[in-house]
Amino acid sequence: MRFTEDQASHLAHKTLEAIQGAGIKVANDRLARNEIKKTLTKHLDTEAGLHVKVAQKISSLGRNVPEGSAEYEVLYRQYYEEEMQRTRR
Repeated sequence: MRFTEDQASHLAHKTLEAIQGAGIKVANDRLARNEIKKTLTKHLDTEAGLHVKVAQKISSLGRNVPEGSAEYEVLYRQYYEEEMQRTRR
């Protein structure tokens, strides 16, 4: 999933409003919004990459596992967690 610039900017504004609403002082709103947008984009890029890796891993199995089946969902969760652990290291 990719955000448009407008979507990322909107989420950054809303996130900053929530942070400031919680009583946290921010020295520079513009820099804070840019960091929020950068973090959101990085997170979404990581998620997309993980999805591709997991889907490839499932498709490389010796048997056909139809997408949407219960077995696919179980394998997806298992492989996704494995990839998340590798990414965190």
